Amino acid sequence: MFSHVMIGARDLAKMVAFYDAVLGTLGLVRMPSENDTGPPGEGWQQPGRPWPLVFVQEPFNGLPATWGNGMQVSFAADSPQTVRAAWEQALAMGGCDEGAPGLRAHYSPGYFGAYCRDPEGNKLCFVHAPDLRV
Repeated sequence: MFSHVMIGARDLAKMVAFYDAVLGTLGLVRMPSENDTGPPGEGWQQPGRPWPLVFVQEPFNGLPATWGNGMQVSFAADSPQTVRAAWEQALAMGGCDEGAPGLRAHYSPGYFGAYCRDPEGNKLCFVHAPDLRV
């Protein structure tokens, strides 16, 4: 399990709009903005749960954000319908398709997933599996 995921952003406003829409389909809400003395960014969490967190932020080192080849952030969904909704929302918000929603039993029995890239090229997965805790 992870505590938080940090996704770099070049166009913060565009990335925040994308993640507001996509993460909202998964039940995550934007956290109140805080000045943590770091670069500008926003964060999301499940209501009533302090962890895990997802952040979109300009990089701390001041260099332009870039996507990581081979890096993927996977989000648990409560149903195959939620997987499909998150993937469709991602494409509607400027993401690109990396694998349409569908059963991928070769990963595990009942694994239903979809893949895309956000507007800046970060690879995302939305997945529902019977033994995955949401």
